[in-house]
Amino acid sequence: MKVIVFGSINIDLVATAPRLPVAGETLLGHDFFKAPGGKGANQAVAVARLGITSYIVGRVGTHSFGAELIDSLQASGVRTENVSIEATVSSGVAVITVDDAGENQIIVIPGANGFVDQEDVGRLSNLLPGAKALLLQFEVPMAAVVDAAKAAHHAGVKVILDPAPVQADVPDELYSLVDIITPNEVEARQLVGFPVEDKESAARAAEILLERGVKCAIIKLGARGVYCASGKECFFIPAFPVQAIDTTAAGDAFSGALAAAIALDLPLHECVTWGAAAGAIAATKSGAQPSLPDKYTFDLFLKERGIRN
Repeated sequence: MKVIVFGSINIDLVATAPRLPVAGETLLGHDFFKAPGGKGANQAVAVARLGITSYIVGRVGTHSFGAELIDSLQASGVRTENVSIEATVSSGVAVITVDDAGENQIIVIPGANGFVDQEDVGRLSNLLPGAKALLLQFEVPMAAVVDAAKAAHHAGVKVILDPAPVQADVPDELYSLVDIITPNEVEARQLVGFPVEDKESAARAAEILLERGVKCAIIKLGARGVYCASGKECFFIPAFPVQAIDTTAAGDAFSGALAAAIALDLPLHECVTWGAAAGAIAATKSGAQPSLPDKYTFDLFLKERGIRN
C-alpha cells in the first residue's frame, strides 16, 4: 500500500506581515523563517505523516538547500531514493508572504524542478506496481506531468491532480487521464472561466471539468467548504471551523489526506472529509510542512468532531 508523488521540492522563505502588500509598497513585517516546502514534497510528507508509505520522484540542486531538503523528507518518513540531484542549478525556492488573516502570496522559482523530464517519469514507472495513487501538481514541466499521468493511467493507478499553480494551457489530453482533480476556487475560476464562489458555481465548474474527461472533480472553497462531483454522486462538505493562521499548505494537506484515505479504500465521501479535515488542521499553524498533521493529531481531530470512534 503506497502513494507516489511526482512533483516539486522547494525551500520556503516565509515573511509574515499585518497584511499583504500592494504593488510598489514596502511593509514592515513581523517575522521571517525558512522551512522545507514545494507542493510535491508537501503532499508526500502529508501522506507519510498519516501512516501511508510515501514515495517522491523529483529533483533538487547540489547546493542551495538540496541536502537539507532530502534530509527533511526522510525525517518525515518519505522515501527519497528517486529524488535526483541536478548539478547545474539550485533547488527550487518559494518566497511567501503571509498576513494576519492567514492569507498568502507566493512566488516560486523552479530551479531544479524545472529540469524534471522523461528520465524522472522512467523512475516513476518503476514505482507504479502496487501503488494506490499518484499525486501530481503543476510546479514541474507540463510535459513531464502529462507523461507521468499517462504512465499511471496505463498502470491502473489512480491519478490525483492538484492544478496549482494553475496553467492557462492545460492540455486536453491530461483531463482524460485524471481520476480526481482538486482545484481551489481561484484555480477553478481560471480553469472554467467564471467566478467559483459558492456551492452552486462550484457545481457548474465541476460539471465542466467532468465534461472535459476527469472522473471526479473536487472544488475547494476554503472556509465555505468542499464540493465534490463524480459520475456516481455529488455532495457538499462544510468546512471545519478553525482559527486560520497560515493557509500556505492547506491544499497540500488536503491532497495528502485524500490520497491516504484512497490508499485505505475508504468511500469517496470519507476521503473528501479526510482532505477537508487535514486542510483545516494545516491552516492553524505556520509554515508548509511544519503545519501538516501527524496521525495522532489527525485522528484526535476527527474523534473530537464525532467523525471517528
